[in-house]
Amino acid sequence: MPVLKLTEELIFPHPSLAEEGVLAVGGDLSAERLLLAYQNGIFPWYNEGEPIIWHAPDPRFVLFPEKFKKSKSLKQLIKKATYNCTINNDFENVIKNCRNIKRKNQYGTWINDEMISAYIKLHKLGFATSVEVYNSKNQLAGGLYGVKLGKVFFGESMFSKESNTSKIALSFLIENIDLKLIDTQIYTQHLESLGSEYIYLDYFLELLKKYIPLTI
Repeated sequence: MPVLKLTEELIFPHPSLAEEGVLAVGGDLSAERLLLAYQNGIFPWYNEGEPIIWHAPDPRFVLFPEKFKKSKSLKQLIKKATYNCTINNDFENVIKNCRNIKRKNQYGTWINDEMISAYIKLHKLGFATSVEVYNSKNQLAGGLYGVKLGKVFFGESMFSKESNTSKIALSFLIENIDLKLIDTQIYTQHLESLGSEYIYLDYFLELLKKYIPLTI
C-alpha cells in the first residue's frame, strides 16, 4: 500500500497503516494538524528540503514516569542544587538550542525554521512545554521541549551544554507535571538507559485515548 499524500483536508490514515513507521507525506505544520496528529499517535520528522513526513512507528518507544531510572550520580547532582530548573520560562531559546547543539554521529538536524515556528505557536496556544536548566551563572545549560496533551508528554528533543543537564530537565518534568506517559518516539540507547521501553502501537493508542481528553 503506497504512503498517503496529504491534502489540505485535516485527516490522517489510521496509524496502523504506517509502513516501516512512515504513515503519510505532505500537508502542513498548522497547529490544528499537529494537534490532530499527536492525539492519534502521529508525529512529523523530516529533513530540510524534504516534504513533511508523518510517522507512527510500531512498536513505540515510551517512558512510563514511574520507571524513570535516576542514577545515583544524577541523584547526587540534583541534591547539590547546582542547577535551577523552570517550566516554560524560555521555550524559544530551548528549541533553538535543541537545533544547534552538536550531537555525536549526527549531521544536520530535523528542527528547521518551519518546525521552530510551528512549535512556538503551539507553545503560545498552551500545548507545547519546555523545561529550562540554568547553571549558577544563570546561563541556560540544558533543557527539553515537547507537546503536552492531557497527561501525555510527547518528547521532541533535549539538549545538554553541561554534563547530565538534559537528565535533570527530564527528572524535573516528571516530578513537577502530572504525567502518565512520555512518548520518546524512537529507540536510542540513551533513552533506554533512562527507562524507556517498547510497547505495541495498539496499546500506545489505547493509552492516548485514556489519558488525553476528548476536547483539548
